[in-house]
Amino acid sequence: KLAPQFTEDEFGHWFTPRDGVVHAYVCGDPVTDMVSFYSLPSSIMRHERYRTLFAAYSFYNVATSMTLTEAMQDALILAKAANFDVFNALDVMQNSQFLEELKFG
Repeated sequence: KLAPQFTEDEFGHWFTPRDGVVHAYVCGDPVTDMVSFYSLPSSIMRHERYRTLFAAYSFYNVATSMTLTEAMQDALILAKAANFDVFNALDVMQNSQFLEELKFG
C-alpha cells in the first residue's frame, strides 16, 4: 500500500483547523478515524442577493472503526453546520466507495 507519512510538524500544518481554511475532525480515543475538508469560496458575479459560494472540498479521510461512507456522511453534516453551500469530492483514492451512495453527482 502507498500512503503519505507526515512528521508531527507537517501534520499540524496541514490538519490544524483554521477558520476559513481547513476543517479536521477526529473520532475515538485513541484516534481511529479522521475527516477533513478545506474551504475554497468563489465570488458570485452580478447577483442581487448572493456574493459568495462557500465550497468545501474533501481533503484527507481515514476510517478504521466505521465505513468510509459513514465517515463522509459525518463530514457532510459537519460542513453543513459550518455553513458551507456545497461539498465536493473527486473520484480518487477510495472515494468511489461513498460517491454514489451519498448522491455525489
